[in-house]
Amino acid sequence: MKIGFIGLGKMGNRMVIKLLSEGHEVVVWNRTSTKVDELKKDSKPDWKLGSADSIEDLVKGLEAPRVVWSMVPAGDATKEVLAEVRKYVDANDVAVDGGNSKFSDTEEEAKKFKEKNVRFLGIGVSGGLIAATEGYPMMAGGDKSAFEHIRPILDSLAKPHGGYDYFGESGAGHFVKMVHNAIEYGYMQAIGEGFGVLEKAPYKLDLEKVSRLYQKGTLISGFMMERTIEALENDPQMEQVAGVIGSASGETVWTVDYAKKNDLPIEIIKRSLEIRRESEIDEKIQRSFAARLVGSLRIAFGGHPVKKK
Repeated sequence: MKIGFIGLGKMGNRMVIKLLSEGHEVVVWNRTSTKVDELKKDSKPDWKLGSADSIEDLVKGLEAPRVVWSMVPAGDATKEVLAEVRKYVDANDVAVDGGNSKFSDTEEEAKKFKEKNVRFLGIGVSGGLIAATEGYPMMAGGDKSAFEHIRPILDSLAKPHGGYDYFGESGAGHFVKMVHNAIEYGYMQAIGEGFGVLEKAPYKLDLEKVSRLYQKGTLISGFMMERTIEALENDPQMEQVAGVIGSASGETVWTVDYAKKNDLPIEIIKRSLEIRRESEIDEKIQRSFAARLVGSLRIAFGGHPVKKK
């Protein structure tokens, strides 16, 4: 397929490269042109890569029905980009918000695009940095015909071990992604605290060895334990990272707010969010092995900026 792609950050750049490698034609635009220049410099001879000087040029350079995918930070940046896209797309075109937008914002965007009879999708994209090679998990909501239309793109992004599915109208996909990220907070905190206990054991435990065994088919094996192995391999004593965990985005906040409004018990996720906030000022948390490991995990799977010593 031919697709217009907006946003060449950590995720967007890798997604574009994967699409180009799969034979799709991709026209890109990024707010800072240096990212585009870098992509062109690393371009392979068989890649069908184009670039645009503006969002208007990008949209007008595509053939109907156009497909435009936005991969920029949630919030004002996404709203501004989608508003600009909306000026130039026509009926039956497809617009995709692949960022971590709040589901209620996605619902509002869906209404605005529907007024122009433009098919809109909100797709939560997960998998971290390794998804570029392992495949992206994608959670879609919005116009069902648009979802079917872009299956070739989703198939390519999901290869070889990722996946995707459709969950319903407007904000459904972003709602599913929101809860995924909230669960992630609790899971990472549990790993950090568990290894914090292991680090203070009355035995001289090799924590990397422990993590490798935990990965051998135990109930806590999986993606995040693999990242734990990487973190401990690179920094066994967690000496390089300060215990200021930080928070990458708002999904867990939104999940906690939604649970509160609907009187849902969500104590583990809620407390994991509080600990991240407290790590900004609480020296005891900052000194803990748990907080330092959680910070290292954020670097390992997502390349998130974390305070280092």
